[in-house]
Amino acid sequence: MSDSVIITGAQGGIGAALCKAFKDEGWFVIATGRNAASDMDAQLFDAFIIADLNEIATSPDKAAQFKQDVEKHTDAHPLKALVNNAAIQILGRTEDLKPEDLTLSFNVNVLAPFMLTQQFLPALTAQNGSVLNIGTVHAQSTKAEFPAYATTKTAMHGLTRALAVDLGGRVRVNTLAPAATETPMLKAGFEGKPEAYQALAQAHPIGRIADVSEIAQAALFLCSDKASFITGSTLYADGGVLSRLHDPA
Repeated sequence: MSDSVIITGAQGGIGAALCKAFKDEGWFVIATGRNAASDMDAQLFDAFIIADLNEIATSPDKAAQFKQDVEKHTDAHPLKALVNNAAIQILGRTEDLKPEDLTLSFNVNVLAPFMLTQQFLPALTAQNGSVLNIGTVHAQSTKAEFPAYATTKTAMHGLTRALAVDLGGRVRVNTLAPAATETPMLKAGFEGKPEAYQALAQAHPIGRIADVSEIAQAALFLCSDKASFITGSTLYADGGVLSRLHDPA
């Protein structure tokens, strides 16, 4: 009987890589996304559930329905891990952001991961399981137009530490925080801008942007029993970018 993992945001570049890594390792992958899975390779998951995290965060009925949909699969495949990968990134300068931009960002990036952890806590406890929150380097160092994203992701990192302390030895809780990762979204943003892409790559001391598979393998480790003494931690898969001082000298 294989253990199961819930992976939110499975339709994104990192999400699909997470699904592949866990499935290749023998996990039963319960993938989620806002839309039908017609655009995903069906071999990447065992079950797919349409889920809007803003609705889960704000509607008890939607949250209860999602839990019921998951539990259709976890009787045969006990839940061992929850990967809170889905996120919303609303960009804008301070003067342009609306209160509802922050509210939506908080709902998706912080409140939904908390509620999913709460919902599946008994199942995860029974399996000595873990929660993995996919954070970002923006929780540590950010740039202009990222107040909504950086603030809510910083809260997610804090949530990781608080849950790890509160849950103790019941369920491990960690964050994996990538730097720039070569997703379809990132590549689309640099289409026709090879110099800008190369500048971003060179900003990382390692000299390149992360491949999605590298982030997925780190996630797989943190959810495995090989990481059994790691909780309340943030692993920065950042290519060294947070260690580099940028100054005009």
